Amino acid sequence: MIFTKKLQRAVNSSNSILSVGLDPDPVIIPRPLKQQFSDTHDQVFEFCRRVIEATKTDVVAYKPNLAFFEALGVGGWRVLEALMDTIPAAKITIADAKRGDIGSTSEMYKRTFFDQLQADAVTLNPLMGLDTLDPYLQDETKAVFVLAMTSNKGAADFLRTPVMGRRSLGEYIAELLQKKQTSSQTHIGMVVGATQTDIAGQILRVNGNSHLLIPGIGAQGGRVEDLQGVLSGHDGIPIVNSSRSIIYAGGDEENWEELVQKKAAETCQSLHSIAKHYIQTKV
Repeated sequence: MIFTKKLQRAVNSSNSILSVGLDPDPVIIPRPLKQQFSDTHDQVFEFCRRVIEATKTDVVAYKPNLAFFEALGVGGWRVLEALMDTIPAAKITIADAKRGDIGSTSEMYKRTFFDQLQADAVTLNPLMGLDTLDPYLQDETKAVFVLAMTSNKGAADFLRTPVMGRRSLGEYIAELLQKKQTSSQTHIGMVVGATQTDIAGQILRVNGNSHLLIPGIGAQGGRVEDLQGVLSGHDGIPIVNSSRSIIYAGGDEENWEELVQKKAAETCQSLHSIAKHYIQTKV
């Protein structure tokens, strides 16, 4: 299925634009789960599986952060592969890898995320040049989300800096991606942080059809109210991600899964003022 069609169907069926980031830190996995499973790999798998089960009604996508699985060694990759099989097929899966390389290396990354992991999308870093994207751009069932304006303070070091007559490097990247899309079968989306709404409008104006992955809501301080204004009139579908504030909402409580479900539902509802503009009654 074409990526945009799958994304639209996922938004419609869930009435949501919320993505849950899977960032499993073994140190802060709920204590009741640690008491039940002694092996770290089992703890991580079961924690993420239960998060998925608790939140699946309220989300459109899941975004496993590969660093948290790679840190577990070979077994961590096995956990990730097993987890991908537990995510409902109708949901969008985004491999949060932030890779960016050229030639055969980029081709191997593409095979890893699209062919082996079977992710619907992957996050990419374009700073080595747009040729880093080329191996990914031949599959209409997939998407790439390219870093254009990240949610961290370090975005000021490069992405917020004016370049080539544009108000920011992020705006210039967005312009180049819009042109690149004309020769790409894969959808080229953008990562635009919810903490950068003061400058995000410039980026969206030059690439208004790009689907968006928007981190920074929740623990990083991004506000839904600010996002709503920036996204007004944007045609591409926004996927708003929240990780820590949802998956660790239960702390070490015995009913931590219920608290995770509640937080996901609350976050989904808080985004409804935006989501309603992207929900279609017919597809």
